[in-house]
Amino acid sequence: MDAVGTNIRLDHRFREVMRALPRLNEDVNEEWAHDKTRHAVDGLVRNRLDRPWVRKDGKLQPASWAEALGVVAERLNGASGDAVAAIAGDLQDLESVYAMKALLGALGSSLHECRQDGAMFDVSSPAAYRFNSTIAGIETAPAILLIGTNPRWEAPLVNTRIRKAVKAGGKVFRIGPPVDLTYPVVDLGGDLSLLGDLPKEVREAFDGQANAAVIVGMGALVVPGAYEAARAAAAVLGATFNVLHTAASRVGALDMGFSTEGGVEAIRARAGALKALFLLGADEMDTSAFADTFTVYIGTHGDRGVRHADVILPAAAYSEKHGTYVNLEGRVQLSEFAVHAPGEARDDWTILRALSDLVGKTLPFDDLGQLRAAMRADHPHLAEPGLTQFGPLAPTFAPAAPVSGSVVYPIEDFYLTNPIARASPTLQRCSAEILHGQTFQEAAE
Repeated sequence: MDAVGTNIRLDHRFREVMRALPRLNEDVNEEWAHDKTRHAVDGLVRNRLDRPWVRKDGKLQPASWAEALGVVAERLNGASGDAVAAIAGDLQDLESVYAMKALLGALGSSLHECRQDGAMFDVSSPAAYRFNSTIAGIETAPAILLIGTNPRWEAPLVNTRIRKAVKAGGKVFRIGPPVDLTYPVVDLGGDLSLLGDLPKEVREAFDGQANAAVIVGMGALVVPGAYEAARAAAAVLGATFNVLHTAASRVGALDMGFSTEGGVEAIRARAGALKALFLLGADEMDTSAFADTFTVYIGTHGDRGVRHADVILPAAAYSEKHGTYVNLEGRVQLSEFAVHAPGEARDDWTILRALSDLVGKTLPFDDLGQLRAAMRADHPHLAEPGLTQFGPLAPTFAPAAPVSGSVVYPIEDFYLTNPIARASPTLQRCSAEILHGQTFQEAAE
């Protein structure tokens, strides 16, 4: 549900997950799980894609796997280079991301991206985009500067750690719109131009303090130049630089190099030249620019990503497959298969492996073990679960150019941030009643 990587157990009856409960992990979530984690499980069985679909004469029609994959293979015939692109969504396991990148590479394309929200930042080293203080370590921060982030909604279990820091005497400053974080915050304003001239109060609070932290969120990183300005501010303050991600799959995908210069906008700009676009569970972006592009959606729910899809291939949800994930601090974690996927849905990587045969670019793995061996050979830090070690953040660049722009937090509705959550009647009701003061019936009407 976010990039924290909360450890959970799933209880199920036959093929339906009935309950999600937290598992103890002192380094990540302690004994906690937030409401969305606990109650989104009823969205796993609703609005699911359980068969392939192909668009014919402008309308989506049910199809067999052979027919659907055949249509995709036909469109990929002769495609090479950056005529094919892929965008990975927020919930993807790294096995599927690796297979997608491998297929694109076999076709000669490097046009792939995992930052659906358009956030731009340095991806040249892990320290440049990770939560370097670590989740547990942020508890010891004596001073924290939040830049364009609402951690209560974006990473609730990081927010509880920050609250511990405040209770221990830490001070929190914020650049962004005021929201209730459940602890005292000194509001500096909502414009990012403040990064170029931090108030004296902030500089004094950080002066000489070990473990002080700057945390920058996606609400800032969609503004050009904000990343550089935030990193420069962290250097001026002598603080640890942290990026607060909101997507479960993003850090791992970035570790694999699943990004492109210019981000998702670079792919959007090439829409007219693309022969095919793969949306790998990508449901949190505007796809209208690709309305005339042949689009293949591989995912779990009939959500936003299928709006302009020409072929829909049903995939397994996180509870229905073995998967590897890397959380925002760089911790490798493995999830295990709990229940079977509905209908004809398959693991994402197996779909891409089958497609590779049809286009004559057979991927070099036939089972999960072989795939993981190849993935870990290319990315050795994925071989063992746990917090991965990586080099320190390189010295910041020369003074950042002035930046300006108002912060808009990336999450508008805490309860409805992904396809599983939006399919959940429980979370729909939470959104209606808790956030909007409506009854569920009123919201439905």
